Amino acid sequence: MGTLRLGVLAYPGCFGSEVFGVPDLLVMARHVAAAQGAVRPSFEASVVSPRQRVVASGGLAVGVSAMRPVDVLVVPGFELSPALDLDAALADLRPEVAAIHSQAVSGAAVVSICVGAFLTAEAGLLDGREATTSWLFADRLARRYPDVKVRPERLVVTDRGVTTTAAFSAMYDYALQLIREQDGAGVARGTARVALVDDARTTQSPYVDPALLPVAGREFSRGVKRWLDQNLGSRYDLSALAAAFHVSTRTMLRRFGEEAGQTPLAYVQSARVRRARLLLETTDRTVASIAAGVGYADASTFSAVFARHTGRRPRDYRAMFRRSPADPVRLVPGEPGIR
Repeated sequence: MGTLRLGVLAYPGCFGSEVFGVPDLLVMARHVAAAQGAVRPSFEASVVSPRQRVVASGGLAVGVSAMRPVDVLVVPGFELSPALDLDAALADLRPEVAAIHSQAVSGAAVVSICVGAFLTAEAGLLDGREATTSWLFADRLARRYPDVKVRPERLVVTDRGVTTTAAFSAMYDYALQLIREQDGAGVARGTARVALVDDARTTQSPYVDPALLPVAGREFSRGVKRWLDQNLGSRYDLSALAAAFHVSTRTMLRRFGEEAGQTPLAYVQSARVRRARLLLETTDRTVASIAAGVGYADASTFSAVFARHTGRRPRDYRAMFRRSPADPVRLVPGEPGIR
């Protein structure tokens, strides 16, 4: 397989870490591949721009080369704050949008990192395609570009030559996928070990924090959600819920669905999983105890629901996300730790 030419598109306000993250991991992969017998590099990376000078997020000046033909064009993300005028920001980046479109027309595979998906969509490359971005901005992407099939649970989505990734660290999931395709599973696995990167992730669902999501729904659904949150440990009863708000079950389903975009039962399940995640991360309670505490008499049913929402069984989730400040840090295996 020949050398793959990869270009990273730098532009004003882009995240510098997302400019250099993929190329840096490819450098590590080159060393791992050489240690395993490779005779020449599989990748050639450059930072390109239609501008002569680029200042990234935080005032960091980035050295750039002129646009050139590449096999893969990586589009990093930018700071998408609530106060940002997205229309104005995208209008200011018209040269970059045109460059993305031009590279795609010339046959380059286009890869966006995080909210770089907005630039890729603006270039018309996501229409009719499946795509992902950070879970925090997935709804905004779907509303702005209704022809895009947004998959907010996915880490990396490739659809007909266009790849989108979730937030920041998902660029490493993509890079490992690229290394696997170019150099094989052994090099990808070795690179992941050297870089301390998880090479087995498949979903961003375990990382979603609903408290940070934009509030969905109006006053009726917010009240219903508060009531359900206060009664998570009780058996879900649609009739009792409707009676608490003095409406029929049919009206409850209709009004809640119109405002929240889901059924009350779906919300209960996600809220139970959210509370269970916190308990798994911060307590030593058994899975059965946590299941009962969030309203599941049957631990196996709870485990199946939890896995459907997070992509991991409760015990696997705890093993990955548990944080214990009391655990000692051992500098040398077998030696006493430092607290």
